[in-house]
Amino acid sequence: MPPVFQHGDLRLYLLSLLDEQPLHGYGIMQALGERTGGTYTPSAGTIYPRLAKLEEEGLVTKTKDGRQAVYAITDAGRAEVRERADEIEGIQEGLADSVRLIADGVRANVREAMKSLRADLAAASAAQRSEEPPPAEDDPRVASRAELMRAEGAISSFRGSLRAELRTHVARGGRLDAAVVDALQRDLDGIVARVRDVLAR
Repeated sequence: MPPVFQHGDLRLYLLSLLDEQPLHGYGIMQALGERTGGTYTPSAGTIYPRLAKLEEEGLVTKTKDGRQAVYAITDAGRAEVRERADEIEGIQEGLADSVRLIADGVRANVREAMKSLRADLAAASAAQRSEEPPPAEDDPRVASRAELMRAEGAISSFRGSLRAELRTHVARGGRLDAAVVDALQRDLDGIVARVRDVLAR
């Protein structure tokens, strides 16, 4: 996935946010996080210098509200937003694509979970219809099911953590070389092969 904001896009998008309403710095960071579906979480070191630059250019003003600084767009800032409305629309479409990718991933995870749940329910229903007594607590099948759930939890946690790391890295403009992905694929294939080997014993 390419960086969420290309060169110069963040500056323009900040102006568009302030065109909607005045915001303090933390509110701007929150808005960016929400509108990118969590794919972009800017730091104060990223946002405040850009706001200061916009203030120098006369496009925004800064006023104190207690201990917080509130930023508001000026008439010159509104004029730039109007002149570059097409560019802003393109940025918003890019953000929508990023959020759509996340939603697709969530839907896929839900589908996998539902498939597993349906299989578990079908197995439970079959066991209930069976005349065999339920397995005892020390039955190896009970222990295996418990370990299976633990393994699935570990895999799910690993997948979520790794995806978050990769998405955050790329969203912040970091490079993701093919060699890194190739090494990841080799390591994962190796883990699968080792698990198969252990299960076959």
